[in-house]
Amino acid sequence: MLKNVLVTGGAGYVGSVLIPKLLAKGYNVKVLDLYIYGDDVLSSVKANPNLKQIKGDIRDAKLLEKELAGVDAVIHLACISNDPSYELNPDLGKSINYDAFISLVDLSKKAGVKRFIYASSSSVYGIKEDDNVTEDLPLEPLTDYSKYKALCEDVLLKEKTPGFTVLVLRPATVCGYSPRLRLDLSVNILTNHAVNKSKITVFGGEQKRPNIHIEDMTDLYVKTLEYPDEKIDGKTFNAGYDNMKMKDIGQAVYNVVSKKMGKDNLELVTTPTDDNRSYHVSSQKIKDELGFEAKRTVEKAIEDLCDAFKAGKIPNPDDKRYYNIKTMQAINLK
Repeated sequence: MLKNVLVTGGAGYVGSVLIPKLLAKGYNVKVLDLYIYGDDVLSSVKANPNLKQIKGDIRDAKLLEKELAGVDAVIHLACISNDPSYELNPDLGKSINYDAFISLVDLSKKAGVKRFIYASSSSVYGIKEDDNVTEDLPLEPLTDYSKYKALCEDVLLKEKTPGFTVLVLRPATVCGYSPRLRLDLSVNILTNHAVNKSKITVFGGEQKRPNIHIEDMTDLYVKTLEYPDEKIDGKTFNAGYDNMKMKDIGQAVYNVVSKKMGKDNLELVTTPTDDNRSYHVSSQKIKDELGFEAKRTVEKAIEDLCDAFKAGKIPNPDDKRYYNIKTMQAINLK
């Protein structure tokens, strides 16, 4: 039984939805995070005796060594997330996303960690013409962010040994509400603009984007601690729900927000773009081999965001904490 779990980046967009689920399942959870988006994102569970929050840097090897003691499983979510944030300071991005990863894997193995789950990205494929982008296709990352995601996969898979089970997940773009909300992801961006500006602007429209609801993604991370070793060891899985064209995402936002928020003045505009990158992934393998299938639609993510706006959970949608790049620029992390 994997009882003690360390989640790096556990106070992030995905982590702040995942941590309460792990605690509800009875795990002892350590969160290691810089908490640059606020110290309060885990306030709903901060009094739980099975939670330990560590404000620290994954580049601190001594801290890692100390906190990995007694840990059974690592779920590694921490990274400088998305291309614009990474490109603000490529050296910083490499030091966190790649150099620190090598050290974390090495120290985890030495500490007797039994299972290591890595959150890679579906962006490692680059642009494919194939109708179904499956896990066996060659990786052609287009940016440093996705290049180092791919290199980390190699590092981890080479460390696979009996007693050290490793798993790589390549999530689609996550969408929906989180206590550490991001309003710089496609579905969330368009929903925010629809609710607060009454205008949805879709650039291009024919490009595809793979999406997965944050509740499905976090359910999957919980399940990765429950699967038998032989089902996941050394494996790589895509994790998505739907490959939607941007124009269809825009239309879905229009339909849901018009209805949920009672907006009869909503405008949906399509404009040309030079960025015609189109991404789509197949999630058939994870369904066939692990029985995992995302159940929540993009429309459900839009509804959840509308509910959060209605409930006053997002009082100032222009706050920099909802935007990775704005926060990174403000704190000037070294």
